[in-house]
Amino acid sequence: MKLFSSVHDGTDINALAKEALELKRNPYSHAHLGKNKTIALVFMNPSLRTRMSTQKAAMNLGMNVMVLNIDKEGWALELKDGAVMNGTTVEHIREAAAVMGEYADIIGVRSFPGLKDRELDYSEDIFNKFVKYCGVPVVSLESATRHPLQSLADLVTIEELKTKARPKVVLTWAPHVKALPQAVPNSFAEWMCKADVDFTIAHPDGYELNTDFTNGATITHNQDEALKDADFIYVKNWSAYEPYGKVMPGNEDWMLTNEKLTATNNAKVMHCLPVRRNLELSDEILDGPNSVVVHEAGNRVWAAQAVLKRMLENLG
Repeated sequence: MKLFSSVHDGTDINALAKEALELKRNPYSHAHLGKNKTIALVFMNPSLRTRMSTQKAAMNLGMNVMVLNIDKEGWALELKDGAVMNGTTVEHIREAAAVMGEYADIIGVRSFPGLKDRELDYSEDIFNKFVKYCGVPVVSLESATRHPLQSLADLVTIEELKTKARPKVVLTWAPHVKALPQAVPNSFAEWMCKADVDFTIAHPDGYELNTDFTNGATITHNQDEALKDADFIYVKNWSAYEPYGKVMPGNEDWMLTNEKLTATNNAKVMHCLPVRRNLELSDEILDGPNSVVVHEAGNRVWAAQAVLKRMLENLG
C-alpha cells in the first residue's frame, strides 16, 4: 500500500478491519516494522482524534513522528502552477511537499474544502499535489471529499459490536449551526456500500450527496422510516452538494433523541466527533447506553495502525 485516500485503496476492506482488530489485541506485535522510520503528519486544519490516534498508531509500530501545523507553523503555500509569487504566498507546494518527502518515509495530510468552489474541492487539488510531489507513501488524514481513516474505524466498530451477520446501518443527517463538508458522510457511505450491511441514508430534501459515493444505498427523506429496526445509527451533519456548501433553514427536528430510538433494534449510536451537544445529538443519547462514540474514537488508533502497518511492509 503506497496510498490510502479512499475505500478503493484498501483492497479487501473486511480483511483490513480484521487486521485492525488483531492489532487492538496485540498493539506492539509489529513494533519492529517502524524502527528507524519516520512519519510526518501535516495538518492544515484543527484535529484531535486524527492527530492523536495516528501518532499513537505510528509509535505502536516503532516509528518516529513529526507533526507540522502548516497553516500556523509553515510558510503560506502556493498551489497554482505557473504563478508569479508576488503576493502573500511564500513557498510553492512543489518544493514544500518534495522537501517533506526528504525527511519522512510516510506523510499524512489533512486539508478541508473551502465549500465555495465544488469543482476545485472535488478535484482534491491540495491532497493530490502532496501525493504527486512528495515521493513517498501518503495517507489521508481527511481531505476535501473523504475521511478514510475515520470510515475504516467506523467499519471496525460495526464489525466488533454487531450482533447479527448483516446489520442495518443508517446514516442520518443532523442539524448544525454552520456549513460542514461532505467528507465524512461521503466516505462513510462509500465504505458502507462495500461492506456486508443493509445501508440506508436519511436526510432532508436538498441534502443529497454525490451519487458517486452513495451507489447501492437506500436513500430516504423520512428519518422515522429509516430508523425502523436499525442496528447502528451514524449521525452526521453536512452541507448541500447542490447548491454547493449551502444550509437550508429548518430541520431542527432531525436531532436524534431517545424517543426516536424506540423504533430501532436498540441501535448503537455513532458519530465521528467532535459533536455539538443538544444540536446534533441530545445529551440523553450521548450520556446513555446506546452511545458508542468514545469506543468508536478509540478504534481510530487501530484503523490507522492497520494502514500504516501495510505501508511499512511495502517499504521493506
